[in-house]
Amino acid sequence: MNHDLRPRFLLKVPHRPKLHFHVRPARGAAAIRAWVRGHEAGVVMLAILTGVASGLVAVAMGGAARGLHLLMFGPSGANGLSIMRHVSPLVLLTVPLAGGLLLGLLNLLVARWRPRQPVDPIEANALHGGRMSMLDGLVVAVQNIVSNGFGASVGLEAGYTQAAGGIASRLGRQFGLRRGDLRVLVGCGAAGAIAAAFDAPLTGAFYAFELVIGTYAIASLAPVIASAVSATLVARVLSGATYAVEPGGVGSPDWQGYVAVLLLALGCGLLGIAVMRGVTYAEVAFRRFVPWAWLRPAVGGLVVGLLALISPVVLSAGHGALHFAFATEGGALGILVLAVLKTAGAIVSLGAGFRGGLFFASLLLGALFGKLFTVAVGVLLPGVPLDPLLMALTGMSAFGTAVVGAPLAMTFLALETTGNFEVGGAVLMAVTVAGLVVRRLFGYSFATWRFHLRGETIRSAHDVGWLRDLTVGKLMRRDVRTVRDDTRMSSFRRDYPLGSTASVVVVDAQGRYVGIVSVPEAYTPDLAAESVAELLHLRDRALVPAMNAKEAMAVFDTVEAESLAVVDGADSRKVLGLLTASHLLRRYGEEVERRRREEMGLAA
Repeated sequence: MNHDLRPRFLLKVPHRPKLHFHVRPARGAAAIRAWVRGHEAGVVMLAILTGVASGLVAVAMGGAARGLHLLMFGPSGANGLSIMRHVSPLVLLTVPLAGGLLLGLLNLLVARWRPRQPVDPIEANALHGGRMSMLDGLVVAVQNIVSNGFGASVGLEAGYTQAAGGIASRLGRQFGLRRGDLRVLVGCGAAGAIAAAFDAPLTGAFYAFELVIGTYAIASLAPVIASAVSATLVARVLSGATYAVEPGGVGSPDWQGYVAVLLLALGCGLLGIAVMRGVTYAEVAFRRFVPWAWLRPAVGGLVVGLLALISPVVLSAGHGALHFAFATEGGALGILVLAVLKTAGAIVSLGAGFRGGLFFASLLLGALFGKLFTVAVGVLLPGVPLDPLLMALTGMSAFGTAVVGAPLAMTFLALETTGNFEVGGAVLMAVTVAGLVVRRLFGYSFATWRFHLRGETIRSAHDVGWLRDLTVGKLMRRDVRTVRDDTRMSSFRRDYPLGSTASVVVVDAQGRYVGIVSVPEAYTPDLAAESVAELLHLRDRALVPAMNAKEAMAVFDTVEAESLAVVDGADSRKVLGLLTASHLLRRYGEEVERRRREEMGLAA
C-alpha cells in the first residue's frame, strides 16, 4: 500500500521578491525638528531662544516708550512721566489728546485690515492650544507703545507678553511641538517678558505658571526658568536699567504688623474689585456718549490730560511715582489725592480704548493704599507702630494679586525687589487674603474678567480648548436606522428582534425626530400598543452637533437615558446620528487622562 499522501500535482507559485522597507533618516532641518520634539532638552533650548527674544522685546518696547516720553514731554520725562516737574500745562493737556487721536486712526486701519480680536497668551493657551499670531503681537505692541508713550495711564506689560507670546508660538509651531509643549513655550514667552521688565526671573516664571500655563508641573519648570533667566540677562546687558522696585530696608513684622497686613489685604481685595468694575462702567459710558469708536481714545486722552494738570502721577504706568512712594513720606490728604487721580486715570484710559493693562498701576495703587493705611492707623491708634515700607510693600503685592491674579508671582516680586526674605510671611498672607476676597466676591482677575465681558467662560489659562473640539458631531454614530412613528408593532418586532439593538430613533412622515423607542419594551408580554408612536420616549430631548462633551453629559444626566439622538436643529429636527452615554464617557475620560499626563510631563 502506498502511504505517500503527498499530492500528485503541485501548484507552482511564482517567485515573489521579498519586500524591504527602508526608512530614510531625517536630515537637516527635519532631523533638528524631530530631535526637539522628542527630547526635553530640545524644548529647553527653544525656551532659551524664546527668553532671548522676550528680553529683546521688553528692551525695545521700553526704549521706544521712553523715547516718546522725551520727544513729547521734553527732558523732564526722562525719569518717568509720573514725577515730572515744571511741565507746560498745554503739553500735559494736548499730548494725551494727540495720542488718543493717533491711536484712534491706527485702530481704524487695523480694523479694516485685521478685524478680528487679537488672541492673548491666556486665551491662546486656554482655547487654542498655544496658537498665537506674531502679527497680532506686533499690532498690540505698537498700540501699547503709542498709548504709554503719549501719557495714557497704562503699562507696557500687556504688549510685552503679547509680542513675546506670539514669537514663542511661531517658534514652537515651526518645530512642530505638541499641544502641551506649545502651551508651555507660550508661557515661556510671557515669563521672559515679565522677568526682563522687572529684573525678577522668579516673578516672571510664576507669572507664567499661574496666568499663562494655568498649572505648575515639574516638566515645565526647566523651560520656564530658562526663559525667564535668559530674558533677564538680555535686559541687563542691553539696558542696564529695569523697573525694579527698591524700597530699601524693611523690618520684620511683629504680631501687630500681621494683623495690620490682614486688614490691609482685605481692603486691597475690595478696592481691586472696584477698579475692575470701574473699567467696565467707563467702557459703557464711553460707548454711550461717544458713539464713534475711533474718537473715544482722544476723549479719554483729554480727560487724562485734565487730571494731569492736577498731578502728573496719572501719566503713563507710574514707575517714577512708585519709587517716589517708597522713598518719601507724605500726609494722608496728599496720598489720597494721588491714589484717586491714578485710579481715575487708569479707569478712563482703559475705558476709552487705550491699549495696555493694569499690572503696574495696581502695584502703584497698592503701595499708595498701604501708605494711606499706615497714616490712618497712626491717627486712630497712635500706640500701634507700623512700618510704612512694610505696609506699602504688602499693599503693592496684595493689590497686584487682586487685579492681576498671580499671588506667588506678586510674592516673588516683593522678595526679589527687596532682597528681604523676613517679610515673606507677611507678603504671603497678604496675597492669599486678597486673592481669596476677589475669588469669593468677584471670581475673576482683570484678564479673565475681560474675557467674561466678551462672552467667554474661561477663568484661567487651564486648557479647555480640547473640550470644545470634542463635540457631539465628532463623537456620534452616523449609521443610525430610523422608523416611522406610524409603524405597526408587528412590523417593528420583525425588523428589530430582541437583542439586535437597545433603542431605535423614531421620525414622523416628514423625517423629523419625534422620539426614541426601547426595543426591550416593545417585547413586553402584556403590551397593548398597536404602533410605535405609543412607546415614544425623549420626545423633546435630543443633542445637536455643536455641543461639547461636557454639555452633552449634562443632558444625559438630566434625562437619565443611555442614548440620545443627534439632530441638526430645534426647527428642522433632521436626525444626523446617535450618541450613547457609555461612548461619551469613555472618550471624555481618555481625553482628560491625556491632558493630565501632558501637564505632568508623562509620555502620552
